[in-house]
This record gives sequence, structure tokens and C-alpha cells, in this order.
Amino acid sequence: MFAAERRQLILEMVRANGAVSLRELARVVQTSEVTVRRDVRALEAEGLLDRRHGGAVLPGGFTRESGFPQKSHLATAEKTAIADLAASLVQEGEAIVVGAGTTTQELARRLARVPGLTVVTNSLLVAQALAHANRVEVVMTGGTLRGSNYALVGSGAEQSLQGLRVSRAFLSGSGLTAERGLSTSNMLSASVDRALVQAAAEVVVLADHSKLGTDTMFQTVPTDVITRLVTDEPPAHDERAATELQALADQGVQVVTAGPGPTGQGAGGDPVPAGRQPRRDVPLPGQRRGTAPQLRSATSLTEQPPGPERVRVADLRRR
Repeated sequence: MFAAERRQLILEMVRANGAVSLRELARVVQTSEVTVRRDVRALEAEGLLDRRHGGAVLPGGFTRESGFPQKSHLATAEKTAIADLAASLVQEGEAIVVGAGTTTQELARRLARVPGLTVVTNSLLVAQALAHANRVEVVMTGGTLRGSNYALVGSGAEQSLQGLRVSRAFLSGSGLTAERGLSTSNMLSASVDRALVQAAAEVVVLADHSKLGTDTMFQTVPTDVITRLVTDEPPAHDERAATELQALADQGVQVVTAGPGPTGQGAGGDPVPAGRQPRRDVPLPGQRRGTAPQLRSATSLTEQPPGPERVRVADLRRR
């Protein structure tokens, strides 16, 4: 196959799929990854696609992931408001998982005041924020350290989450759309986030308005699995974010916006007092609408069936 034919086929694959790995491109065009990488570089120079780590994507359609130093200085006020509101959803004695990210790091700083809490995380920053909390137990996954966001990733992290069951997962990401849900730019991070989701009865996404309507390479949480979205109020001129919020709400995601005061607003303007959950009932992942949510303790999945009162979690013994 001539170079021009290869590059045309690569373009067609990227346009059809949005994002394609170098390995898959090499398999389809029947050449080496080195040659495909050279073709992708040439196509990027012409503005026809964008290179990503290990693949190629449509130009401008998928954002690159910023490093921690850059992300820590973006939307700081919004992240603080989101973290304050998200912390009000957590109650004494719960067991939760918290993913990596600058917004979840802000959340962790507030969780240090919740007594009897057990937090499972793959984030060194989350663990550091809770390290000196007297009545909070921190459980870290295994895995390989990813230095750009101080998170543990890989098969070790995923295997350490097998058999785990907690009440909620709090996750952030690089982008959120109603069509694909939460996404991130790194394949390893996405895989661990999916394992975190599998361990939780509810999934709470923390995302400021700048991430709404943004799509990135790897899907982590499909829209129909997201229970709640905690975000900030988009600016009046940001039609894209407002449209995406409405689309997410139409698909059953409970949208809770953090306001300037001590309480946030649930969908429809309902206040969310500190320490209480939003009043709108939202089905848990996999649950049919109209049925009562069933939270199961991480202590035992078989010995103690859920009762009418909130389950207190004593430890994280494996199933």
C-alpha cells in the first residue's frame, strides 16, 4: 500500500471512530507502528487529525490532558464550591471510594471532618489530605504510580478493588457529555476509574462547568451509570454548558449546582442543606426507576441484608 493510500485509510478510520490506537491502525493498514506513527505525524502537520499518546483523534474534538501543576490552578473557586457541596452528601460511618483529581483532592480535605469514615482511593493527593484525620480510615489501592496526577494505576490497582463494595464513588475527569458520560485522556486512568465505579452503589461525578460538553479519548463512566453530578453554575454566556446540563438531567442524572452560599441547588431549584442528600430520588446504577435504592455494607454482602436504616460500615473486608 502506498503512503497516500495508507494515510487516506487512517483518516477514514479516525473520522469513523473519533479515536483509534496506533496498534489498531497498524493492523488495518498492515504495516508497522513506526510507519503508522510517521503517517499520523504527517497528517497532523496538515491539520487533518491530532496525535495522542498511543493513538490519533479528530482535530480539536478531544482535549489533551494537562499536568497536575496546570490543573491545580484552573477554576479553583468553582472546585472549592463543588467540594463543599459534595462533602455534604457524605455521612458519618460511610465507606466510599474517591478517585484521582484536583477536585476530588479538595473534597478529601473536607472529608477529614467526617467521623467514622472509610475512604478507598488510588490517589496519593487524596490520601495525603486525609493522612492526619483522626477518625478517618484511608485504604489505598496497589498499582503503579502515574506521576502526572499522583495516582496509582494498572492491573495492581484494579485487582485490589475486586470484591469491594461501598456506598458511593466520587470521581472527576477531563470531560463530561450527555452522549458519552465522563471521560479522560489516559487509558490507564480510565481503566482504574471504571473499577472504582464497579465497587460503588452510587456514582457521583464532580465536574466544573468548563468540563461540560468536552469529550476526551477514553470513556470512564457512561451517562446511565452516573447517579449525581455536582457542578457549579455555568456563566450566562456559556450555552454549551447549559445545554449539556439539561441533556444530562433529561437522561436521569441528578444535577446539583453549587451556589455562592452554604447550600447548593438541586435540579428544579431544591436546596441541598449541609449533611443531607438532595431530595430528588435517582435510581442507582442498574436499578429500575421507581424501586427503592439498596445500599449494601462493605462489611458483609451476604450476612447482613440492608434494613430501613442507613448502613454503618465498620471495615472493608473482601467478599
